[in-house]
Amino acid sequence: MTTLTLGKALNEGMRRAMENDPKVLVMGEDVGKLGGVFRVTDGLQKDFGEDRVIDTPLAESGIIGTAIGLALRGYRPICEIQFDGFVFPAADQIITQLAKMPLRSLGALKLPVVVRIPCGGGIGAVEHHSESPEAYFTHTSGLRVVACSNPVDAYTMIQDAVRCDDPIIFFEPKRRYWDKADIDLDAPGLPLDRARVVRPGRDVTLVAYGPMVKTCLEAAAAVEEDGRDLEVIDLRSLNPLDMAVLEESVQRTGRCVVVHEAPIFTGLGAEVVARVSERCFYHLESPVLRVGGFSTPYPPSRLEEYYLPDLDRVLDAVDRTFAY
Repeated sequence: MTTLTLGKALNEGMRRAMENDPKVLVMGEDVGKLGGVFRVTDGLQKDFGEDRVIDTPLAESGIIGTAIGLALRGYRPICEIQFDGFVFPAADQIITQLAKMPLRSLGALKLPVVVRIPCGGGIGAVEHHSESPEAYFTHTSGLRVVACSNPVDAYTMIQDAVRCDDPIIFFEPKRRYWDKADIDLDAPGLPLDRARVVRPGRDVTLVAYGPMVKTCLEAAAAVEEDGRDLEVIDLRSLNPLDMAVLEESVQRTGRCVVVHEAPIFTGLGAEVVARVSERCFYHLESPVLRVGGFSTPYPPSRLEEYYLPDLDRVLDAVDRTFAY
């Protein structure tokens, strides 16, 4: 067992992927000599050279466009978007080219491109540096969208993403980069499209992903003394959704709360609520509720703690599920 932070687990996962396949490249702004602003790619250029760990110009559209061309020639690029809000200049390449070309070619062309995006708030940064843009990409057919929440999953999921022949948007919770866990570097992980029950429970199903999984675990621990037993599910895969795990849980608990940092209005939680309501209607004891950010641009750091969903807001939603 090795103790690693989430950021270091991603680094080790990419390192192993590069060792196993010489066609794997890393590219992005400051990923080489600096090692990335969060040091997730630290040391990779030193060990694999400037031909495989490439410091790019400040041009997100160019990064993704170049990665598409490399993928068409047999490479497997890992692109780092330095901050979540910087991905929007690359949206055209991602949505109209990366996501569409495999189907446009009837499967003849493979685009095994991984787009890594540090996501969410909690680090005292302003707008464009603390966004939650996952719903834009889950709405885009042709993309797989995944989100890690802990070092163990980060290590295995990034390797699985690199091996996958589909284009993948890979979200990393930036405020969890320094969380630590013991990792067996040789143990296989769950398949990339599977959800995980991280805490079994019988009374309410809490559904989360990325940075909110830890918050939901804290909420479950906080109400344990009150006799409430909360089940926490980490979605891991945002598109496709692993509905089998969700259905089994909600049919057993009868109550469900979906939690994410993104604004509630048309966020990913709306899709989860709709599917759970459709498939578990006769098992529900109360409406499926959502906890999320407010429908405002991301606030200055002094207001961040009021904007982000916290333990109290999660527990308030849990209380409301018992009011029916």
